[in-house]
Amino acid sequence: MTDLSPTSPASAQDEAPASPAPARRLGWALVLISVAQLMVVLDATIANIALPYIGADLDIDSANLSWIVTGYALAFGGLLLLGGRLGDLLGRRNVLMAGLVVFAIASLLGGFATNEALLLGARGLQGLGAALASPAALALITTTFPAGPARNRAFAIYAAMSGIGAAFGLILGGWLTGHDSFFGVDVEGWRMTFLINVPIGIVAALLAPRVLPESVRHPGRLDVPGAVTGTLGLLAVVFGLTRAGEEAHGWGDTGTIAALAAGVALLVTFVVIETRVTDPLMPLRIFAHRARAASFVAMMMVPAAMFAMFFFLSLYVQNVGGWEPLHTGFAFLPFSVGMIAGATLSSNLVNRIDPRFIAGTGTILAAIALLGFSRLPSGLAAGDLVSSLASGGSAVDIQYATSLLPFLLLMSFGMGLTFVPLTLTAVHHVRAEDSGIGSGVLNTMQQVGGALGLATLATVASHVANNRAETLAPQLGQAAQSAQVPADQAEGLVSGAAYLGAFADGSTTAFLVGAGLILVGSVVIWLFLDVKHTELATDGPEGVHVG
Repeated sequence: MTDLSPTSPASAQDEAPASPAPARRLGWALVLISVAQLMVVLDATIANIALPYIGADLDIDSANLSWIVTGYALAFGGLLLLGGRLGDLLGRRNVLMAGLVVFAIASLLGGFATNEALLLGARGLQGLGAALASPAALALITTTFPAGPARNRAFAIYAAMSGIGAAFGLILGGWLTGHDSFFGVDVEGWRMTFLINVPIGIVAALLAPRVLPESVRHPGRLDVPGAVTGTLGLLAVVFGLTRAGEEAHGWGDTGTIAALAAGVALLVTFVVIETRVTDPLMPLRIFAHRARAASFVAMMMVPAAMFAMFFFLSLYVQNVGGWEPLHTGFAFLPFSVGMIAGATLSSNLVNRIDPRFIAGTGTILAAIALLGFSRLPSGLAAGDLVSSLASGGSAVDIQYATSLLPFLLLMSFGMGLTFVPLTLTAVHHVRAEDSGIGSGVLNTMQQVGGALGLATLATVASHVANNRAETLAPQLGQAAQSAQVPADQAEGLVSGAAYLGAFADGSTTAFLVGAGLILVGSVVIWLFLDVKHTELATDGPEGVHVG
């Protein structure tokens, strides 16, 4: 490769808006892009609360139920690079529209699925639609909004949609599950979590030509060998990491090791192919800029801790605290408020302050929040567990206002500060013909990072929980005898108490390790994210440091 400069002046000019668009049209364009991003992000969590109802209705056993969630993540993360390159070659508005239509059709199939195979297939097809729409939406911000405050505000809203989507999905999933009709048609409540996407996706696709300009189509051929090896490699790695986090398998499982080994081999093959083809799926020059590479690495590590927080905290408050699903969903509502506040402040500060100081501060705040979550009640005494559960209470009484709310707000505010500058620096000054794939790499880092973080922290939590359960079980048996629990109830009570006590220890340990993980990302930001805030106001290559 001879050209390592992120963007040539000519290509930047080609991609810049020909003339300033009316503010009203830019506003509608941002609404459409935000709706598309929110839809694909919240679908990663919207079905979580409905899982028990889905399993009962379609007779899906607990071992396969998790694939309703992981199947979407696998297809989404594995096909993002392909979606990004298709946007470069075919036009990003066209690819965004195709992705929205595919997503809507897949949601319709999922909503009326009559068996496990059809539902899992629909979730995979949803992942394909999301992989087409998400990088195209991000790239369209660059080609629609002029550099400077307008683009920074657009990125702030886009980043906020990415962050609040998971929290909003939990709330919406809990609410929709309680409904039993769709446009007058009687359906099971869980189906609404899929069917809600159909009208939104179709309307957004129809409006796209009216509010979004089409991007320049860049000549080239689709890198089929790279697409196959890269997609299958990512699928294999994410599958292996997901499988490693499952209690029934773990890191030593033959299937886990085989999937990870195959994934690594395929990704190595992918890199070799990318260095030799004329039109690579992922031009390796995109990593040549040091600050951009740092943004990709940080964007892989930071969301990993955030997604793990959602997973463990939602289970903790339900299993250990005894909260209802909808109660749990609404408990995360302040996270959305904090994300919006942090992203708004960040988009204003990035015009005057270098990105490393904003994102670096945000990651430190998020790490402090995870440390706060790690101090939730754990190491529960056997006697207290038995007496509380025997009387029909929960394992612990969680004080929301003091134990959760402050750290939810701190975590979300820190994430809002972090996502905006990282998104800007990850796609800024990318060559025009590579802007779609730059967006795809950014989204891929988020998805793969989330899978990596969750699998790693789940393994840590499982190890701690297993050790705690071994020491807690005998103590619980003695406590049950002392409390004179009837023999026909003692076994179930001891078993349930052992699980809750062990899970509490495992979860709080996972929060602690997650804080360390996000601090590593913070170090990367402080050391290598050396882009100046003045550079973010330009489309040209001035001031870019090629590392």
